[in-house]
Amino acid sequence: MSASRRHGHTAEMAYEWIRDRILRNEWPDGAQLRESTLSREIGVSRTPVREALRRLTLEGLVETKPNQGSRLQSWSGHDLDEIFGLRVLLESHGVRLAAQHITDIEQERLYALCECMEQLVAQGAEDGAARQRLTQLNEEFHSLVIRAAHNERLQSLAAQVISPPLIYRTFNIYDQAEIARSMAHHRELVDAFRARDPVWAESVMRAHLSAGHQATRRMLLPRQTP
Repeated sequence: MSASRRHGHTAEMAYEWIRDRILRNEWPDGAQLRESTLSREIGVSRTPVREALRRLTLEGLVETKPNQGSRLQSWSGHDLDEIFGLRVLLESHGVRLAAQHITDIEQERLYALCECMEQLVAQGAEDGAARQRLTQLNEEFHSLVIRAAHNERLQSLAAQVISPPLIYRTFNIYDQAEIARSMAHHRELVDAFRARDPVWAESVMRAHLSAGHQATRRMLLPRQTP
Protein backbone atom coordinates (compact mmCIF):
# COMPACT_ATOMS: atom_id res chain seq x y z
CA MET A 1 0.00 0.00 0.00
CA SER A 2 1.36 3.44 -0.95
CA ALA A 3 2.00 6.12 1.67
CA SER A 4 -0.95 8.22 0.44
CA ARG A 5 -3.34 5.24 0.60
CA ARG A 6 -2.12 4.34 4.10
CA HIS A 7 -2.66 7.94 5.19
CA GLY A 8 -6.18 7.96 3.74
CA HIS A 9 -6.94 4.68 5.50
CA THR A 10 -5.78 5.92 8.91
CA ALA A 11 -7.66 9.23 8.50
CA GLU A 12 -10.86 7.34 7.68
CA MET A 13 -10.29 4.98 10.61
CA ALA A 14 -9.82 7.94 12.98
CA TYR A 15 -12.95 9.61 11.62
CA GLU A 16 -15.09 6.49 12.06
CA TRP A 17 -13.69 5.83 15.54
CA ILE A 18 -14.41 9.35 16.81
CA ARG A 19 -17.77 9.71 15.05
CA ASP A 20 -19.01 6.38 16.41
CA ARG A 21 -18.30 7.45 19.97
CA ILE A 22 -19.92 10.84 19.46
CA LEU A 23 -23.10 9.26 18.11
CA ARG A 24 -23.20 6.81 21.01
CA ASN A 25 -22.85 9.78 23.40
CA GLU A 26 -19.80 8.37 25.16
CA TRP A 27 -18.52 11.89 25.87
CA PRO A 28 -20.42 14.73 27.57
CA ASP A 29 -21.40 17.77 25.52
CA GLY A 30 -18.57 20.28 25.35
CA ALA A 31 -15.92 17.66 26.15
CA GLN A 32 -12.41 18.59 24.97
CA LEU A 33 -11.21 16.37 22.11
CA ARG A 34 -7.43 16.39 22.39
CA GLU A 35 -5.43 15.21 19.39
CA SER A 36 -2.73 13.63 21.55
CA THR A 37 -5.21 11.63 23.63
CA LEU A 38 -7.25 10.51 20.63
CA SER A 39 -4.18 9.49 18.60
CA ARG A 40 -2.97 7.35 21.51
CA GLU A 41 -6.37 5.69 22.01
CA ILE A 42 -6.94 5.06 18.30
CA GLY A 43 -3.37 3.98 17.64
CA VAL A 44 -2.58 6.46 14.84
CA SER A 45 -0.51 9.63 14.54
CA ARG A 46 -1.95 13.07 15.26
CA THR A 47 -2.22 14.04 11.58
CA PRO A 48 -5.13 11.69 10.70
CA VAL A 49 -6.83 12.65 13.98
CA ARG A 50 -6.52 16.32 13.02
CA GLU A 51 -8.07 15.58 9.62
CA ALA A 52 -10.88 13.59 11.25
CA LEU A 53 -11.68 16.45 13.63
CA ARG A 54 -11.67 18.90 10.73
CA ARG A 55 -14.16 16.71 8.88
CA LEU A 56 -16.37 16.34 11.95
CA THR A 57 -16.28 20.11 12.42
CA LEU A 58 -17.60 20.60 8.88
CA GLU A 59 -20.40 18.13 9.70
CA GLY A 60 -21.33 20.10 12.82
CA LEU A 61 -20.59 17.37 15.35
CA VAL A 62 -17.43 19.06 16.61
CA GLU A 63 -16.61 22.70 17.31
CA THR A 64 -13.05 23.82 16.55
CA LYS A 65 -11.67 27.27 17.42
CA PRO A 66 -8.21 28.72 16.65
CA ASN A 67 -5.79 28.27 19.56
CA GLN A 68 -8.50 26.52 21.60
CA GLY A 69 -8.63 23.11 19.97
CA SER A 70 -11.71 20.99 19.36
CA ARG A 71 -14.68 20.28 21.57
CA LEU A 72 -17.79 18.17 21.19
CA GLN A 73 -20.63 20.33 19.95
CA SER A 74 -23.14 21.16 22.66
CA TRP A 75 -26.63 22.61 22.95
CA SER A 76 -28.19 24.33 25.93
CA GLY A 77 -31.79 23.85 27.00
CA HIS A 78 -32.53 27.25 25.45
CA ASP A 79 -30.95 26.12 22.15
CA LEU A 80 -33.12 23.01 22.07
CA ASP A 81 -36.28 24.96 22.86
CA GLU A 82 -35.53 27.42 20.05
CA ILE A 83 -34.68 24.71 17.51
CA PHE A 84 -37.72 22.55 18.20
CA GLY A 85 -40.03 25.53 18.56
CA LEU A 86 -39.10 26.69 15.07
CA ARG A 87 -39.24 23.16 13.71
CA VAL A 88 -42.80 22.74 14.98
CA LEU A 89 -43.86 25.97 13.24
CA LEU A 90 -42.11 25.24 9.95
CA GLU A 91 -42.68 21.49 9.64
CA SER A 92 -46.29 21.67 10.79
CA HIS A 93 -46.92 24.25 8.09
CA GLY A 94 -44.95 22.06 5.68
CA VAL A 95 -47.08 18.98 6.22
CA ARG A 96 -50.28 20.98 5.77
CA LEU A 97 -48.99 22.04 2.36
CA ALA A 98 -47.69 18.55 1.61
CA ALA A 99 -51.11 17.03 2.32
CA GLN A 100 -52.46 19.23 -0.46
CA HIS A 101 -49.59 19.08 -2.98
CA ILE A 102 -47.73 15.79 -2.50
CA THR A 103 -47.37 13.72 -5.68
CA ASP A 104 -48.10 10.02 -6.04
CA ILE A 105 -44.38 9.35 -6.57
CA GLU A 106 -43.50 11.20 -3.34
CA GLN A 107 -46.15 9.27 -1.44
CA GLU A 108 -44.77 5.98 -2.70
CA ARG A 109 -41.25 6.97 -1.68
CA LEU A 110 -42.40 7.87 1.83
CA TYR A 111 -44.17 4.52 2.04
CA ALA A 112 -40.99 2.73 0.90
CA LEU A 113 -38.93 4.59 3.52
CA CYS A 114 -41.38 3.47 6.21
CA GLU A 115 -40.97 -0.11 5.00
CA CYS A 116 -37.17 0.10 5.07
CA MET A 117 -37.06 1.58 8.57
CA GLU A 118 -39.53 -0.94 9.95
CA GLN A 119 -37.56 -3.83 8.45
CA LEU A 120 -34.38 -2.56 10.09
CA VAL A 121 -36.13 -2.31 13.45
CA ALA A 122 -37.65 -5.78 13.05
CA GLN A 123 -34.18 -7.21 12.37
CA GLY A 124 -32.85 -5.53 15.51
CA ALA A 125 -31.20 -2.16 14.88
CA GLU A 126 -28.80 -2.40 17.78
CA ASP A 127 -25.32 -2.20 16.26
CA GLY A 128 -23.79 1.11 15.18
CA ALA A 129 -24.09 0.49 11.44
CA ALA A 130 -27.80 -0.36 11.67
CA ARG A 131 -28.52 2.67 13.86
CA GLN A 132 -26.63 4.91 11.44
CA ARG A 133 -28.65 3.54 8.52
CA LEU A 134 -31.89 4.05 10.46
CA THR A 135 -30.88 7.64 11.21
CA GLN A 136 -30.11 8.28 7.52
CA LEU A 137 -33.50 6.91 6.45
CA ASN A 138 -35.24 9.04 9.08
CA GLU A 139 -33.46 12.14 7.80
CA GLU A 140 -34.43 11.29 4.22
CA PHE A 141 -38.06 10.85 5.30
CA HIS A 142 -38.22 14.29 6.92
CA SER A 143 -36.41 15.94 4.00
CA LEU A 144 -38.88 14.44 1.54
CA VAL A 145 -41.84 15.61 3.62
CA ILE A 146 -40.53 19.19 3.40
CA ARG A 147 -39.90 18.89 -0.35
CA ALA A 148 -43.43 17.51 -0.83
CA ALA A 149 -44.79 20.90 0.31
CA HIS A 150 -43.44 22.29 -2.99
CA ASN A 151 -42.51 25.57 -1.39
CA GLU A 152 -38.91 26.68 -2.02
CA ARG A 153 -38.89 29.35 0.68
CA LEU A 154 -40.05 26.82 3.26
CA GLN A 155 -37.31 24.40 2.19
CA SER A 156 -34.69 27.13 2.60
CA LEU A 157 -35.92 28.14 6.06
CA ALA A 158 -36.19 24.53 7.23
CA ALA A 159 -32.61 23.82 6.11
CA GLN A 160 -31.42 26.65 8.38
CA VAL A 161 -33.38 25.45 11.41
CA ILE A 162 -33.08 21.65 11.29
CA SER A 163 -29.78 20.53 12.80
CA PRO A 164 -28.63 17.18 11.33
CA PRO A 165 -25.86 16.76 13.96
CA LEU A 166 -28.44 17.11 16.73
CA ILE A 167 -30.74 14.60 15.01
CA TYR A 168 -27.88 12.13 14.48
CA ARG A 169 -26.88 12.15 18.12
CA THR A 170 -30.41 11.87 19.50
CA PHE A 171 -32.04 9.40 17.13
CA ASN A 172 -28.97 7.18 17.31
CA ILE A 173 -29.65 6.32 20.97
CA TYR A 174 -33.46 6.18 21.05
CA ASP A 175 -34.69 3.25 23.11
CA GLN A 176 -37.00 0.65 21.56
CA ALA A 177 -40.20 2.35 22.72
CA GLU A 178 -39.11 5.69 21.27
CA ILE A 179 -38.16 4.08 17.96
CA ALA A 180 -41.52 2.28 17.79
CA ARG A 181 -43.37 5.54 18.48
CA SER A 182 -41.36 7.34 15.79
CA MET A 183 -42.13 4.60 13.25
CA ALA A 184 -45.85 4.79 14.12
CA HIS A 185 -45.83 8.57 13.61
CA HIS A 186 -44.21 8.14 10.19
CA ARG A 187 -46.87 5.62 9.15
CA GLU A 188 -49.70 7.80 10.36
CA LEU A 189 -48.26 10.81 8.55
CA VAL A 190 -48.23 8.87 5.27
CA ASP A 191 -51.86 7.87 5.94
CA ALA A 192 -52.77 11.53 6.46
CA PHE A 193 -51.13 12.43 3.16
CA ARG A 194 -53.04 9.70 1.34
CA ALA A 195 -56.26 11.05 2.86
CA ARG A 196 -55.24 14.58 1.75
CA ASP A 197 -56.04 15.74 5.29
CA PRO A 198 -53.87 18.74 6.33
CA VAL A 199 -55.32 18.91 9.87
CA TRP A 200 -54.51 15.26 10.53
CA ALA A 201 -51.01 15.64 9.07
CA GLU A 202 -50.28 18.70 11.21
CA SER A 203 -51.44 17.02 14.43
CA VAL A 204 -49.20 14.01 13.78
CA MET A 205 -46.16 16.17 13.02
CA ARG A 206 -46.67 18.26 16.16
CA ALA A 207 -46.84 15.12 18.30
CA HIS A 208 -43.81 13.65 16.52
CA LEU A 209 -41.64 16.73 17.06
CA SER A 210 -42.80 17.23 20.66
CA ALA A 211 -41.79 13.66 21.48
CA GLY A 212 -38.41 14.22 19.82
CA HIS A 213 -37.91 17.45 21.76
CA GLN A 214 -38.47 15.75 25.13
CA ALA A 215 -36.24 12.80 24.21
CA THR A 216 -33.46 15.17 23.15
CA ARG A 217 -33.61 17.17 26.35
CA ARG A 218 -33.53 14.03 28.46
CA MET A 219 -30.63 12.45 26.59
CA LEU A 220 -28.34 15.41 25.97
CA LEU A 221 -28.78 17.96 28.75
CA PRO A 222 -27.91 15.70 31.73
CA ARG A 223 -24.64 14.78 29.98
CA GLN A 224 -23.34 18.31 29.62
CA THR A 225 -20.19 19.29 31.47
CA PRO A 226 -20.62 21.89 34.22
